[in-house]
Amino acid sequence: MARRDDAEFTEFVRARSGMLLRTAYLILGDHALAQDLVQEALTKVYVAWPRIQRREGVDAYARTVVVNTAISWKRRRGWRGEQPVGEVPEPRGAAADEPDVRLAIWRTLQDLPPRQRATLVLRFYEDLSIKETAQVMQCAEGTVKSQVSQGIERLRETLGSRAAALGHLEAADREHEPEGGVLR
Repeated sequence: MARRDDAEFTEFVRARSGMLLRTAYLILGDHALAQDLVQEALTKVYVAWPRIQRREGVDAYARTVVVNTAISWKRRRGWRGEQPVGEVPEPRGAAADEPDVRLAIWRTLQDLPPRQRATLVLRFYEDLSIKETAQVMQCAEGTVKSQVSQGIERLRETLGSRAAALGHLEAADREHEPEGGVLR
Protein backbone atom coordinates (compact mmCIF):
# COMPACT_ATOMS: atom_id res chain seq x y z
CA MET A 1 0.00 0.00 0.00
CA ALA A 2 1.31 3.44 -0.92
CA ARG A 3 2.11 5.97 1.80
CA ARG A 4 -0.02 9.00 2.31
CA ASP A 5 1.89 12.24 1.72
CA ASP A 6 0.02 14.77 3.87
CA ALA A 7 2.16 17.69 2.71
CA GLU A 8 1.40 16.89 -0.92
CA PHE A 9 -2.32 16.59 -0.18
CA THR A 10 -2.29 19.86 1.76
CA GLU A 11 -0.66 21.60 -1.20
CA PHE A 12 -3.31 20.14 -3.52
CA VAL A 13 -6.08 21.46 -1.25
CA ARG A 14 -4.51 24.92 -1.14
CA ALA A 15 -4.13 25.04 -4.89
CA ARG A 16 -7.43 23.51 -6.03
CA SER A 17 -10.07 24.00 -3.34
CA GLY A 18 -11.19 27.29 -4.92
CA MET A 19 -11.87 25.56 -8.23
CA LEU A 20 -13.74 22.76 -6.47
CA LEU A 21 -15.79 25.24 -4.43
CA ARG A 22 -16.76 27.17 -7.58
CA THR A 23 -17.88 23.97 -9.30
CA ALA A 24 -19.83 22.85 -6.22
CA TYR A 25 -21.51 26.25 -5.89
CA LEU A 26 -22.54 26.33 -9.53
CA ILE A 27 -24.06 22.87 -9.22
CA LEU A 28 -25.79 23.37 -5.86
CA GLY A 29 -26.57 27.09 -5.94
CA ASP A 30 -25.92 27.45 -2.21
CA HIS A 31 -22.58 28.63 -0.84
CA ALA A 32 -22.86 26.88 2.54
CA LEU A 33 -23.88 23.58 0.93
CA ALA A 34 -21.06 23.97 -1.59
CA GLN A 35 -18.55 24.35 1.24
CA ASP A 36 -19.94 21.22 2.92
CA LEU A 37 -19.80 19.36 -0.39
CA VAL A 38 -16.16 20.32 -0.97
CA GLN A 39 -15.25 19.20 2.54
CA GLU A 40 -16.91 15.84 1.98
CA ALA A 41 -15.31 15.48 -1.45
CA LEU A 42 -11.85 16.36 -0.10
CA THR A 43 -12.33 13.77 2.64
CA LYS A 44 -13.00 11.16 -0.01
CA VAL A 45 -9.97 12.30 -2.02
CA TYR A 46 -7.81 12.18 1.12
CA VAL A 47 -8.87 8.59 1.81
CA ALA A 48 -8.07 7.66 -1.81
CA TRP A 49 -4.83 9.69 -1.92
CA PRO A 50 -2.43 6.75 -1.45
CA ARG A 51 -4.16 4.86 -4.29
CA ILE A 52 -3.98 7.75 -6.78
CA GLN A 53 -1.12 6.70 -9.02
CA ARG A 54 -1.04 9.59 -11.48
CA ARG A 55 -0.99 12.88 -9.61
CA GLU A 56 -1.66 14.79 -12.84
CA GLY A 57 -5.12 13.20 -12.86
CA VAL A 58 -6.04 14.24 -9.32
CA ASP A 59 -7.90 17.41 -10.48
CA ALA A 60 -10.20 15.35 -12.68
CA TYR A 61 -10.67 12.78 -9.92
CA ALA A 62 -11.54 15.46 -7.34
CA ARG A 63 -13.95 17.17 -9.76
CA THR A 64 -15.61 13.81 -10.41
CA VAL A 65 -16.00 13.24 -6.67
CA VAL A 66 -17.60 16.71 -6.29
CA VAL A 67 -20.06 16.12 -9.14
CA ASN A 68 -21.01 12.60 -8.06
CA THR A 69 -21.44 13.64 -4.43
CA ALA A 70 -23.60 16.63 -5.44
CA ILE A 71 -25.84 14.42 -7.57
CA SER A 72 -26.05 11.88 -4.75
CA TRP A 73 -27.00 14.61 -2.26
CA LYS A 74 -29.75 15.90 -4.51
CA ARG A 75 -31.19 12.43 -4.99
CA ARG A 76 -30.90 11.45 -1.34
CA ARG A 77 -32.43 14.63 -0.01
CA GLY A 78 -35.18 14.68 -2.61
CA TRP A 79 -34.37 18.31 -3.32
CA ARG A 80 -36.69 19.97 -5.79
CA GLY A 81 -36.88 23.61 -6.65
CA GLU A 82 -34.92 26.73 -6.14
CA GLN A 83 -32.85 27.73 -3.13
CA PRO A 84 -32.88 31.44 -2.32
CA VAL A 85 -29.49 33.14 -2.34
CA GLY A 86 -28.53 36.51 -0.99
CA GLU A 87 -26.40 37.41 -3.94
CA VAL A 88 -26.11 35.91 -7.40
CA PRO A 89 -22.48 35.51 -8.46
CA GLU A 90 -21.16 36.94 -11.67
CA PRO A 91 -20.71 34.01 -14.02
CA ARG A 92 -17.34 33.69 -15.68
CA GLY A 93 -17.74 34.08 -19.42
CA ALA A 94 -21.27 35.46 -19.08
CA ALA A 95 -23.91 33.93 -21.31
CA ALA A 96 -25.46 37.34 -21.81
CA ASP A 97 -24.45 40.92 -21.15
CA GLU A 98 -27.64 41.98 -19.38
CA PRO A 99 -27.77 41.28 -15.63
CA ASP A 100 -31.49 40.42 -15.67
CA VAL A 101 -30.89 37.80 -18.39
CA ARG A 102 -27.98 36.31 -16.44
CA LEU A 103 -30.18 36.19 -13.32
CA ALA A 104 -32.98 34.48 -15.27
CA ILE A 105 -30.52 31.94 -16.67
CA TRP A 106 -29.09 31.35 -13.18
CA ARG A 107 -32.52 30.76 -11.64
CA THR A 108 -33.57 28.49 -14.48
CA LEU A 109 -30.32 26.55 -14.21
CA GLN A 110 -31.12 25.84 -10.56
CA ASP A 111 -34.43 24.24 -11.60
CA LEU A 112 -32.76 21.69 -13.89
CA PRO A 113 -32.29 18.08 -12.76
CA PRO A 114 -28.91 17.56 -11.07
CA ARG A 115 -27.21 15.71 -13.97
CA GLN A 116 -28.31 18.28 -16.56
CA ARG A 117 -27.19 21.12 -14.33
CA ALA A 118 -23.84 19.44 -13.63
CA THR A 119 -23.31 18.80 -17.34
CA LEU A 120 -24.03 22.42 -18.28
CA VAL A 121 -21.78 23.69 -15.48
CA LEU A 122 -18.91 21.48 -16.58
CA ARG A 123 -19.34 22.30 -20.28
CA PHE A 124 -19.93 26.05 -20.12
CA TYR A 125 -18.61 27.32 -16.79
CA GLU A 126 -15.69 24.93 -16.38
CA ASP A 127 -15.12 24.97 -20.17
CA LEU A 128 -14.56 21.22 -20.42
CA SER A 129 -14.89 19.41 -23.73
CA ILE A 130 -17.56 16.78 -24.26
CA LYS A 131 -14.95 14.07 -23.73
CA GLU A 132 -13.65 15.64 -20.50
CA THR A 133 -17.20 16.17 -19.23
CA ALA A 134 -18.01 12.51 -19.95
CA GLN A 135 -14.94 11.45 -17.98
CA VAL A 136 -15.89 13.59 -14.99
CA MET A 137 -19.53 12.47 -15.11
CA GLN A 138 -18.45 8.85 -15.73
CA CYS A 139 -20.82 8.46 -18.65
CA ALA A 140 -20.75 8.18 -22.43
CA GLU A 141 -20.07 11.22 -24.63
CA GLY A 142 -23.52 10.73 -26.16
CA THR A 143 -25.04 11.11 -22.70
CA VAL A 144 -23.23 14.41 -22.25
CA LYS A 145 -24.49 15.60 -25.64
CA SER A 146 -28.07 14.66 -24.82
CA GLN A 147 -27.88 16.20 -21.32
CA VAL A 148 -26.52 19.44 -22.81
CA SER A 149 -29.20 19.45 -25.49
CA GLN A 150 -32.01 18.73 -23.02
CA GLY A 151 -30.68 21.30 -20.55
CA ILE A 152 -30.45 24.03 -23.19
CA GLU A 153 -33.95 23.14 -24.39
CA ARG A 154 -35.33 23.39 -20.83
CA LEU A 155 -33.61 26.75 -20.43
CA ARG A 156 -35.15 27.93 -23.72
CA GLU A 157 -38.64 26.80 -22.72
CA THR A 158 -38.44 28.53 -19.37
CA LEU A 159 -36.76 31.71 -20.55
CA GLY A 160 -39.07 32.26 -23.53
CA SER A 161 -38.13 35.48 -25.32
CA ARG A 162 -34.94 35.78 -23.31
CA ALA A 163 -33.71 32.53 -24.91
CA ALA A 164 -31.70 34.51 -27.47
CA ALA A 165 -29.01 34.73 -24.78
CA LEU A 166 -28.55 30.99 -25.13
CA GLY A 167 -27.11 31.51 -28.59
CA HIS A 168 -23.81 32.20 -26.82
CA LEU A 169 -23.91 28.71 -25.33
CA GLU A 170 -24.65 27.14 -28.70
CA ALA A 171 -21.81 29.02 -30.34
CA ALA A 172 -19.42 28.02 -27.54
CA ASP A 173 -20.47 24.39 -27.84
CA ARG A 174 -19.93 24.37 -31.59
CA GLU A 175 -16.50 26.00 -31.21
CA HIS A 176 -15.41 23.27 -28.81
CA GLU A 177 -16.76 20.41 -30.89
CA PRO A 178 -16.33 20.92 -34.65
CA GLU A 179 -18.66 18.06 -35.54
CA GLY A 180 -21.24 19.89 -33.33
CA GLY A 181 -24.89 19.65 -34.13
CA VAL A 182 -26.06 18.67 -30.65
CA LEU A 183 -27.86 21.96 -30.18
CA ARG A 184 -30.60 23.18 -32.45
